[in-house]
Amino acid sequence: MAEERFDLVVIGGGPGGYVAAIRAAQLGMKTALVEREHLGGICLNWGCIPTKALLRSAEVYHLMTHAEAYGLSAQGIAFDAQKMVKRSRGIAQQLSAGVKHLMRKNKVTVFDGHGSLAGAGKVAVEKDGKPVATLAAANIILATGARARSVPGLEPDGKLVWTYKEAMVPERMPKSLLVIGSGAIGIEFASFYRTFGAEVTVVEMVDRILPVEDEEISAFARKAFEKQGMKIVTGAQVKGLKKAADSVTATIEAGGKTQQVTAERVILAVGIVGNVEKLGLEGTKVVVDRTHVVIDQWCATGEKGVYAIGDLAGAPWLAHKAMHEAVLCVERIAGVKGVHPMDVTKIPGCTYCAPQVASVGLTEKKAKELGYEVKVGRFPFIGNGKAIALGETEGLAKTVFDAKTGELLGAHLIGPEVTELIQGYTIARTLETTEADLMGTTFPHPTISEVMHEAVLDAYGRALHF
Repeated sequence: MAEERFDLVVIGGGPGGYVAAIRAAQLGMKTALVEREHLGGICLNWGCIPTKALLRSAEVYHLMTHAEAYGLSAQGIAFDAQKMVKRSRGIAQQLSAGVKHLMRKNKVTVFDGHGSLAGAGKVAVEKDGKPVATLAAANIILATGARARSVPGLEPDGKLVWTYKEAMVPERMPKSLLVIGSGAIGIEFASFYRTFGAEVTVVEMVDRILPVEDEEISAFARKAFEKQGMKIVTGAQVKGLKKAADSVTATIEAGGKTQQVTAERVILAVGIVGNVEKLGLEGTKVVVDRTHVVIDQWCATGEKGVYAIGDLAGAPWLAHKAMHEAVLCVERIAGVKGVHPMDVTKIPGCTYCAPQVASVGLTEKKAKELGYEVKVGRFPFIGNGKAIALGETEGLAKTVFDAKTGELLGAHLIGPEVTELIQGYTIARTLETTEADLMGTTFPHPTISEVMHEAVLDAYGRALHF
C-alpha cells in the first residue's frame, strides 16, 4: 500500500477536527481528515444540534399550552415523540452533509476509517479491521473527542438506563424519569422531559445543581426547576439500580438518609471520558491524564509534531472551545503571527434548559478566592420591559468586576435567550473592556439585552430601572 503524504493529518471529524482541517486548507496546507463514523462528530450528530432541535419542540409546546396568557386560544394540543425525534435526526443529517460539502469545497481529503499513530509522522487508517491507507505528515492533530462516562453498578443498558444517545431518540415519552447528574447534559434532558409531563427527579453528588455555575445562579435555577415540579436531591449518591420489566428503582443516599425512587427510565449524565484507546499512543511521549491527553498552551503534546484539541484534551468540554483550539493550533503550526493561546476564562458556557443559563469568566466565589476585591451587580428580568412583554420574567443577570481596575471578571445569566446574550459579555472579556466602556455603551430598547447594561450599572450603584 503506497504511502500518501500530507502537510497535516487530523484524526477525528468533530467540531474541532473538521474546523482544523478547513483552517489548514485555507492556509495552503495539504490536509487529510480521518473519521470512523460521522462527519460532524458527537456534537453535530448526537449532541449540541439535535438536542437543541428537541428543546425547541419543548419550547413551542410550552408556549402552545400557555396560549391563553397571550390572548390566544388553542385546542387539542398534543405531541408526537417520534415526529420530534424524526425532525431532530433530519437536522443532524442535513448538517453532517454540510460538513461533507465543506470538505470537498476546501479540498480536504477524507478517509473513512479509524486512524492511529503508526510511528513518527505516520498515521495508519483501518476500516473493519482492514488497512485502508498509510498517511505521512509532519503534523498530526488528535481530535477524537469523548464519550459518556459509565459508573460501576449504574451501567447504561440502552433500554431502561440511558445515555444521551438513547435519551435523544425515545420511542415514547416516559411518565417518570430519574436523571443522575445535574451538569448541562443532565439538566437539559430533565428540562425537556419535564416540559412534556414526565415526573422528573434529578440526583447530584455535590451540594448544588449546575455546579460549574455561580452559586447564586445555581440556587436561582433550582428554585425555578422545583417550581416546575422537578424533584432535586443534592449531596447524594445513587447506591444501586434495581431493574424491573419497565422501570428502575434507585437507592439514593443523602444527608445520612436512604430513599428509593422508582422511574420508568434513568438517564446517566455524570461526565465524559476521552477517546484515547487504540490511538497508537503507546511508545510515544504523549501523556494521558485521567483519559485526557495533556497539552501545552499551543495544544502540543509531548510527542514532536503531535497535537490534541477538543474534548480529548480536557475541560471545558464545549464544541466552541474545540473549534477555537483548532484554529489557534493550526495557525501556530503554520506560523501565523499574532496567535494567542487559549484563555478558558473567555470561553462562554451555555445550558439550554428553561430558563436558560449562560456564563463567562470567574464566578464571584472564584474571583474572591483568587484575591480580587470585587464589585457585584445584579438585575432581575422582572425589571425589563421586553421580558415582561414576552411573558418571561424569570431570570437574573449578574456581573463581577475587579474593584481596583474595573475589569469585567465574570458574567452570569439565567433567563430567556441568555445563551444568545452571553456573547456580549464574552466580547467584552476578549476586548478587556472596563466598567466605564460597558456603562457608556448604548443598549437598544426594548430588548432583553438591557438587563446586561443594568447589571453593570448596579455593580457601581447606578442601576436605573430597579
